[in-house]
Amino acid sequence: MMGDFLFSDEPEEIASDIEQGTWKVLIVDDEPEVHAVTKLALSDFEFQNKRLEFISAYSGAEAKQLIDEHTDAAIVLLDVVMETDDAGLQVAKYIRETAQNNHIRIILRTGQPGQAPERQVIVNYDINDYKSKTELTAQKLFTVIMSSLRSYRDIIAIEQSREGLEKIIKASRDIFSAHSIESFIEGVMQQLSSLLGIADQAMYATTLVAQNPAEKNNKKLIVCSGTGDFEKSEGKELEQVLKQEQLSACEQALNNKSIVYKDNYLFAYCSSEYNHNSMLFISGIPKDLTDTQRHLIEIFSQNVQLAFENVQLQSEIESTQQELVYRLSEAVEQRSTETGNHVKRVAHICHILAQGYGLSKHDADLIRLASPLHDVGKVGIPDAVLNKPAKLDAQEWEIMKTHTDKGYTILKDSPHEIVSTGAIIAKEHHEKWDGSGYPQGLKGEDINVFGRIVALADVYDALRHKRCYKEPWTLQNVVDEINEQKGSHFDPKLVEIFNDKLNELEAVLTRFPD
Repeated sequence: MMGDFLFSDEPEEIASDIEQGTWKVLIVDDEPEVHAVTKLALSDFEFQNKRLEFISAYSGAEAKQLIDEHTDAAIVLLDVVMETDDAGLQVAKYIRETAQNNHIRIILRTGQPGQAPERQVIVNYDINDYKSKTELTAQKLFTVIMSSLRSYRDIIAIEQSREGLEKIIKASRDIFSAHSIESFIEGVMQQLSSLLGIADQAMYATTLVAQNPAEKNNKKLIVCSGTGDFEKSEGKELEQVLKQEQLSACEQALNNKSIVYKDNYLFAYCSSEYNHNSMLFISGIPKDLTDTQRHLIEIFSQNVQLAFENVQLQSEIESTQQELVYRLSEAVEQRSTETGNHVKRVAHICHILAQGYGLSKHDADLIRLASPLHDVGKVGIPDAVLNKPAKLDAQEWEIMKTHTDKGYTILKDSPHEIVSTGAIIAKEHHEKWDGSGYPQGLKGEDINVFGRIVALADVYDALRHKRCYKEPWTLQNVVDEINEQKGSHFDPKLVEIFNDKLNELEAVLTRFPD
């Protein structure tokens, strides 16, 4: 790649010209004199402020090794006849087919002009030029090197643009797929660091999340997220975390709605049709960004704000769904004289158990969102049965058991994942591992894992709290009961997770008390 040049170890004042980088030229020839003459003829060659760096190989085998070691070589001057009559051609084949290096320009040279390679070889191996050593004068060598470097430069530019486009597509896909502000901000940092390849500190600041409804004219930028030195700066005003020089650059980017580059950092203004001000700050960037890198930053920053608003909208929708689920569930719980915090506790207990069980983040979040609907069918149970302060008789118990089917009927056939999952949970959260539960008498893993998790969470919370028919149990009594029901009522693996996560589960009860 053009950016992967070797740099001199000499002091800066001595080697300022070499710090611009070099073009690597691999000389492959079994005659040492050819190496010496080539280096002499090109000793003062310069292209785009970069000189040539020569790497020598004296056989085809050595050349293959150097090709692997120097993937950023721009040109190979390749002798055809070395240890074998076609050693050079075998190196060309190795470069294109084995090393898969399509960037390096290959110039074939031979001392036996009568043994020119077939046209098919030149086509197949993308040979840039073919010269006999006798005709390759200093002037012609200069010309062929210049034209080859121009070709190499253009190929690398095209490749960088292609890679950059792929990165932009991936970055946009990843940040637009985020479902929380936290994951979005983290994604922005990761993707932008990837685009630049070197950023060590990054920060995203915006007025969007900091907007105070009571202060609509307050345009102060607040840090949303940060890495490196800014990792603990969330919630602070930019004035509190940036130096004066950085603040000036930030203000310039904000006022001009542009990207401002400094020695080792940049500010990128981001906006959308809603015209919310946002600012990306990245430090640790190269002093000399390539045109490709600058173009990628511009494209990326243009997409960031729109993606951010998309995530906010997604979060708002999910929050609304969660609130509706809680309110519906709380209405049911109030009918049964139980507090609404029961459904919140069950939701968080289920989330902990699901994570411990090894469910994906998606499924763990899904059961947290859907589990509050587990008893929605109780809306169809008469008050006399629902709130009876004593043990239900056989007929009353049969009526009570219908709440599972009633809940399923209410929620089934929904095209929305949370509601359809709630239907499964409503129907199966009273099934038991040994098949003695209701309404279907399902057994073992025939019970949906969501139903198995809610079963344990529901019983655990119910036993730990007061109900119209019982007083709360002590923690030890609850633990003993759940472990006694291992393999009969509850999935054995879930009971093990329950024991392991008990402190976390108890913390949920403390967080959402009756």
